[in-house]
Amino acid sequence: MKTGLFITVEGGEGAGKTTIVDKIERDLRARDISVVRTREPGGIRIAERIREVILDVRHTEMDARTEALLYAAARRQHLIEKVLPALEEGNVVICDRFIDSSLAYQGHARGIGFNDVLAINEFAIEGNYPDLTLFFNIEPEVGLARIKRSGTREVNRLDQEVFNFHEKVKEGYEKVIAQYPERMAVINANQDVDAVFLDAMAVINDFLKKSSK
Repeated sequence: MKTGLFITVEGGEGAGKTTIVDKIERDLRARDISVVRTREPGGIRIAERIREVILDVRHTEMDARTEALLYAAARRQHLIEKVLPALEEGNVVICDRFIDSSLAYQGHARGIGFNDVLAINEFAIEGNYPDLTLFFNIEPEVGLARIKRSGTREVNRLDQEVFNFHEKVKEGYEKVIAQYPERMAVINANQDVDAVFLDAMAVINDFLKKSSK
């Protein structure tokens, strides 16, 4: 039975999720809050292998539905093997990407269909939605410029997409926010890192306070 809290972070390419989650994790640990940090696709051995296949820059011929199914498969194994056990132990689980990424990227931007991608992911997660999702909202041109300037960030197959694809991803996330307003918190990621972090922590602290009642 789930007793912990499941927090996910979402955003387009270059939104700065990893940097902010680093700071969030340090803040929570400093307060002796038990945190399990993970990512998608990945987080466990099987899902990391699937990640390699999905994001390999050489796999340009990958079909959109194949991509969506691989994400869902990785998500299922990660959820069962890592996320749910951590929640059952009472941890705060912070996951970089979850179902909303598939809805925005594959469902909308790839044109498969929001409801079709939702269906295969509902099969994968069996109702285990996040308790809170932080969406780092950034203009695509700003995020892609950040990636270009960075010499350390992983460059993957999605970074090679045309600009229009990234605009569609943003549209996809807007659909997700409209569908799940009760758990989605929109953070302005066009700001500097410290401002984004403070905004994110304000949301998390409020969430933790309400959850403890």
